[in-house]
Amino acid sequence: MTARTKLLTTPPYAVEQSLKRLGADLRTARLRRNLTIEDVAGKIGTGLRTVSDAEKGKPSTTVAVYTAILWALDLLSQLDEVARPENDAEGQSLALAKERGRARARTELSNDF
Repeated sequence: MTARTKLLTTPPYAVEQSLKRLGADLRTARLRRNLTIEDVAGKIGTGLRTVSDAEKGKPSTTVAVYTAILWALDLLSQLDEVARPENDAEGQSLALAKERGRARARTELSNDF
């Protein structure tokens, strides 16, 4: 039996809710495309249970499965937009705060006094 991390057994509430929302959104997208779980599982090369677990938002489902389902539903470009560094306003602000301020220009001292 593999060891389970605390993240998989009791994830933070916000993470758990986000996974459930993602799973529900994936299910809605699949149904809107009139695809069955079998269709999606076959396209990404996994079993029915794996797709079902992803649609339930189970934390033990790998990010590769979620990404593959997004690909199968032709939604992968939306994930690419979320992960772009230029869309990370908070990260940009933190990076700017860490940058050194402009240093004063060095002036050469004259020996003529």
